Amino acid sequence: MPNAKTVATIRAKYLALINDLDERGRRRWAATEAMAIGHGGITAVASAAGLSDRTVRNGIQELRSPSPLVSSRQRRVGGGRKRLEYHHQTLPQAVEGLVEPTERGDPQSPLRWTCKSLTNLQSELKAQGHQVGRTKLAAILRERGYSLQGNRKLREGKDHPDRDAQFKHIAKRVKAYRHGRRPAISVDTKKKEVLGNKANKGQEYRPKGEPRAVDTHDFPDKKLGKAVPYGVYDMAENEAGVSVAISSDTAEFAVEAIRRWWHELGLPRYAQSHRLLITADSGGSNGHRNRLWKLELQRLADETGLKIEVCHYPPGTSKWNKIEHRLFCHITRNWRGVPLETHQVVVNLVSSTRTEEGLEVHCWLDSQTYRTGRKVTDEEMSSVRLRRNAFHGDWNYEIHPHRQSIIR
Repeated sequence: MPNAKTVATIRAKYLALINDLDERGRRRWAATEAMAIGHGGITAVASAAGLSDRTVRNGIQELRSPSPLVSSRQRRVGGGRKRLEYHHQTLPQAVEGLVEPTERGDPQSPLRWTCKSLTNLQSELKAQGHQVGRTKLAAILRERGYSLQGNRKLREGKDHPDRDAQFKHIAKRVKAYRHGRRPAISVDTKKKEVLGNKANKGQEYRPKGEPRAVDTHDFPDKKLGKAVPYGVYDMAENEAGVSVAISSDTAEFAVEAIRRWWHELGLPRYAQSHRLLITADSGGSNGHRNRLWKLELQRLADETGLKIEVCHYPPGTSKWNKIEHRLFCHITRNWRGVPLETHQVVVNLVSSTRTEEGLEVHCWLDSQTYRTGRKVTDEEMSSVRLRRNAFHGDWNYEIHPHRQSIIR
């Protein structure tokens, strides 16, 4: 049996070489030292290097084997511990059956209506007799072509047969208005925002380790209320006016926002124009079936003397409305990570929105209270001078003022 001095010498050699040896090299070095020592060498080398005696014996067997390993391999083919799937051959199918029960498994799977997290999958597999860890489970999912994914807004609903034709019609009308130096605007309501010290999606730079403290819940505060931004985007000038309501999103509020834009921004620029083109979605406060929307536009036409032409995007295509990707996305990016505590904070953040392409945004607070559920009678509707276009008159129409000459 080698003495303590020999063991210490072996250990010193091992520590000097350990960083330069891979698994195969350590095994073979240990075998060489053990064979050189002779009797008791395996125990001495294993103790000095902190290796298993089985590792040393395997190294000796490799050196004495007539068919040594090729230099590119650390172990012989089939060596090492078997994969879990070797002992549980139905495991991959069981995992896939839980992830996609309606397509590849039982539609009555216990996880049919449960969040398919690794924890839930692991628990259900354990109940089925499969002992599998989260790391292994994640690896099986990757091998089967699964990954963590969120939802993506792609489905627009059933396409209307005249969808593309309406897009072309809108593009043609916008081009005509821009060519004639007449105003063409895109309008819509942005998502209502709950006011208060609430969490707002996104991040902003702050001192490290000092995140902004916000409320743990997003319940509406009745005293603070909500902010309802309605945007009016001038497609020719890359300029927008946004009205922020303190009450409800109604057709009366929508037209009031357009009226405010006209007096603040439109009239100084288009004083010689007697026409206005509005492109809008088919639903909401400016929907093509909304009678109050048309009645309020009639009042605006009478006040301004403008012939107001309206073109609605087909149902389910609101994302193509210019205001969505020319204005609203930039507002959202500008106030990311900032709690919208008051209406004035919303107004300030919207007003400060800018882009490298030159977008300029003006914002003002509309403190009026708009009543919801207001009905328009047939008599009121008959007073609207509505002229429907030959192509889809429900989507494309004009509202003419009752008198042409007015003082602006």
